[in-house]
Amino acid sequence: MSSNWEQKGWPKFEFTSGIIEDVQLKFLLKSGKSSGQYSGIPPEKKDQLLVDILLSEAIKTSEIEGEFVSRVDVMSSLKKNLGIHEEQPRLVKDHRAKGIAKLMVAVRQTWQEPLSEAMLFAWHGMLMEGNRYVNAGTWRTGAEPMQVVSGAMGKEVVHFEAPPSSRVPGEMKLFVDWFNQTVPGGSQAILNPILRSALTHLYFESIHPFEDGNGRIGRALAEKVLHQGLDQPILISLSQVIEAKRQLYYDQLKQAQRSLQVDDWLLYFADVVMKAQEKVEELIEFSLQKTKLFDAFSKELNERELKALNRMLDEGPDGFDGGMNAKKYMSLTGASKATATRDLQHLRDLGVLVPEGGGRSVRYQVKLSQ
Repeated sequence: MSSNWEQKGWPKFEFTSGIIEDVQLKFLLKSGKSSGQYSGIPPEKKDQLLVDILLSEAIKTSEIEGEFVSRVDVMSSLKKNLGIHEEQPRLVKDHRAKGIAKLMVAVRQTWQEPLSEAMLFAWHGMLMEGNRYVNAGTWRTGAEPMQVVSGAMGKEVVHFEAPPSSRVPGEMKLFVDWFNQTVPGGSQAILNPILRSALTHLYFESIHPFEDGNGRIGRALAEKVLHQGLDQPILISLSQVIEAKRQLYYDQLKQAQRSLQVDDWLLYFADVVMKAQEKVEELIEFSLQKTKLFDAFSKELNERELKALNRMLDEGPDGFDGGMNAKKYMSLTGASKATATRDLQHLRDLGVLVPEGGGRSVRYQVKLSQ
């Protein structure tokens, strides 16, 4: 079956009118709820919540593409790019962490600006920071086909073949024009932000204009659309939901790229957006619980205990990977074994930590609902 860009009518996608109108209403209502929750967070904690959400997006959008970047490096880079002061700034050497953090902040800070070739090149340059093997900040070139494949060498399965490089500049000019014309208030405005976001992502991924980084930039564009649709930068992480069922994402994208009829893609993408909003509500609740925890116990904790607790909570609502134990505590705080054991028992006695397992294998997780 031919790819969508080879079919008559490209790039005009076809879909059933009103297919996700009910989802749009739920999206708007949930966005209002999230804004209300966010307003209830103390001002000094709002920056950290923003970092938590951007961090989730940065980590997960990278993992979708098989890249695993340091969580603490990305967090430090996000804070630096957002202008958030750190008492002990971390020296970040991982260029990938720096790049994805810069991209996340740039997308959020420039949500109102029209899309342009220069903006996309700048985003790609950020993403490819330190990568000597990719031509950053320019469309792909070369005669070789751009293919999405899987399978062992010699037994590859081609899932999708993008337009040849010679067509990319022209296709991207049309894409950028379409993007700016469909913005609310534009000459061809698409007022349903989920519809426009879904079409934007599919359209961009079908052109696949860069040597590498197309998925991450395509998801960034989808979030830019949602910001524009609500006329403010919203709190959302699409990639956290997509990564949880990564194969479903690839399957849906593959199917959508074989036809200009995209009803199934729209339904799938709308579900992603709604689940992403639910995740944001969880993060906001998590942030509120963290604030209550520190308000209740910070005066009873020593510097080591505060450092360990902050590090554990940096992992988000899913908890500290593997739990905290004496060995990890010693490594994190520089404490002796006896001190680590005493501190952990103190945190347990306060009810801040709850034990899992027993004996030498005991480990601890944070108890947020006090």
